[in-house]
Amino acid sequence: MAKNEAIKDGIFPMGAKNDAYAKFFTGQSYLQGLVRDPDVSVGVSNVTFEPGCRNNWHIHHNGFQILLVTGGEGWYQEDGKPARHLTAGDVVVTHDGVKHWHGATKDSWFSHIAITAGTPEWLEPVSDEQYAAVEGDK
Repeated sequence: MAKNEAIKDGIFPMGAKNDAYAKFFTGQSYLQGLVRDPDVSVGVSNVTFEPGCRNNWHIHHNGFQILLVTGGEGWYQEDGKPARHLTAGDVVVTHDGVKHWHGATKDSWFSHIAITAGTPEWLEPVSDEQYAAVEGDK
C-alpha cells in the first residue's frame, strides 16, 4: 500500500479522474473544482495525484498559481532550480511566466489546492530521468 492513501478522504472531495487534462500528466490524477462562480476570474481546484504522478512542465501566462498542500508528499520544481519536497501545510507561489512542474513522490499520494489565474501553456513531460534524479534528492 502506498503512503498517505488516506488523503483520498480529505476535507475536500478528491473528484473524478482528471481525463480532461490527462494528456498533460504522467500517471493518474484527480480533479475537483471548488469554486463555480462565473464572476470569479481565478480557478480553485483540489488536485490529487497517485504515487509517481506528475504534470508536464508548464507556464502560467498573464497570471500566477498558488498551491496549498493539503496532504501526502510531493515535488515542485522551477526550471533551472532544485526541486522542493512538499508536505501538508506547504505553500508554493508560482509567478507569471515561470516554467515549472509539480506532482507526487514515487511512493506517496499527494494533494493540493491550486489557485490559478491566467492561461496555462503546457510543455514537455517531465522525463523519467528528470523525475528519478529529483527522487534521488529526497
